[in-house]
Amino acid sequence: MITQTKEITPEYDSKTIAKLKQIVGKNNVISDLEGLYAYSFDCAHIPFSKEYPRVVVFPENTQQVSEILKFANRHRIPVIERGAATNHAGGCNPVKGGIILHFSKMNKILEISNQDLTCKVQPGVVVGDLQNEVSKIGLFFPPDPSNLAVSTIGGGIALSSGGPRAFKYGTFKDYVLDLEVVLADGTIIKTGAQTVKNVTGYNLTQLIVGSEGTLAVITEATLRLIPKPETTNVLMAYFNTIEEAVNAVSTIINNHLTPSVVDLIDQKTVQTIEAFYPTGMLCDKEAALLIEIDGDDASVKHQQEKIISLCMENNAQYIDCAKDEEHKKRIWTSRRSAFGACAQLAPNVITEDVVVPRSKIAELSKGIIEISKKYNLITMIMGHIGDGNIHPNFALDLRDKKQKQNFEKAKAELFKLALSLGGTLSGEHGIGCQKASFLPIALDKTTLNLMIQIKKVFDPNYILNPEKML
Repeated sequence: MITQTKEITPEYDSKTIAKLKQIVGKNNVISDLEGLYAYSFDCAHIPFSKEYPRVVVFPENTQQVSEILKFANRHRIPVIERGAATNHAGGCNPVKGGIILHFSKMNKILEISNQDLTCKVQPGVVVGDLQNEVSKIGLFFPPDPSNLAVSTIGGGIALSSGGPRAFKYGTFKDYVLDLEVVLADGTIIKTGAQTVKNVTGYNLTQLIVGSEGTLAVITEATLRLIPKPETTNVLMAYFNTIEEAVNAVSTIINNHLTPSVVDLIDQKTVQTIEAFYPTGMLCDKEAALLIEIDGDDASVKHQQEKIISLCMENNAQYIDCAKDEEHKKRIWTSRRSAFGACAQLAPNVITEDVVVPRSKIAELSKGIIEISKKYNLITMIMGHIGDGNIHPNFALDLRDKKQKQNFEKAKAELFKLALSLGGTLSGEHGIGCQKASFLPIALDKTTLNLMIQIKKVFDPNYILNPEKML
């Protein structure tokens, strides 16, 4: 039985569903219990409440979204936006029930402009699909979350997702020029312009980016594109210690080199990948660096030679440099297999997300290992060392009460460690439900109060993705 909240009675549910069917059509509404179950959690698979959504709605255009929000706002019904639900922090959990607004039917690439280096897309467009389309005409959309084969543009904007290329190219926030959004009361507005430069008034676009669906509903985005690099290559460098790997990265950067990707993979992660998806990685070294270089042919060759030399100067034990496309694919497959491999170790994998200054990565990594030992947790460390964004993967069984309690304690210590090192709670996964209670230790009261006031201006009835972030 679905738990009911105070605001909505079972009798009212049937009226709500009837109204939504009137707006979007009966084929675009799910309301049976079996259908709703799948929408009660995200990729983290942590049930943050016992609530299911009341109904899942699949709008097909902005006007339908507007009508849904007008109705929901009038009756104080929570609305939770959802794309592929690859979020790891409970960002689309229906904590207070309500309406799931699913954007899989608003998935069109509306326009690609080679002349303006822009594209216009709906929120349900898959990131990987957009990259493939713009690549056909020599353009490039750099943000690359690890699940880009399924994750959507709307979700990427909501979290300002990044991925491995963030070190050189930045995150989603660096590519969003304009948004069409629907406010909580159903009003449709534009936040920016189709130009790279724009300082006309407050930057509402960047306020919406990273707001996790708590301020407005994104229905269309104008994104900046760049020319596609002529070529790329990738290598894997192995080190006896994490400190040596960190030092190698600093040396590379200090020599005026900017690889497109600099990712760290620890020994436990390498061993886990090789156990389930063998790709020929070395399992006896404490750390590996995956480094990708892009540019024109001459530049890539020059960068590659220099990076190999600098890694060897920093005690790299072995360097596996891609010789062809198949070899390149194999190295990248090893990196992208990490989460799937971890999932073979236990029923649940929880991927955390903290950021520290690059100089503190070795200290953070050692701290994570100590915390994991303290609470007897299986933990694998990987992340984007170029920008200090580290992702520990915890493999555990959430049905085991003791393991779950230990994880909660370890998570709290992880966040405090990151903050003590001058870092922050999230680089790309967001706050969601999972980290909301930790916000007061990361931000001062004045800053939090300002954020609460902004929320009230955009969403006075608190219907948009409630209990997230604040």
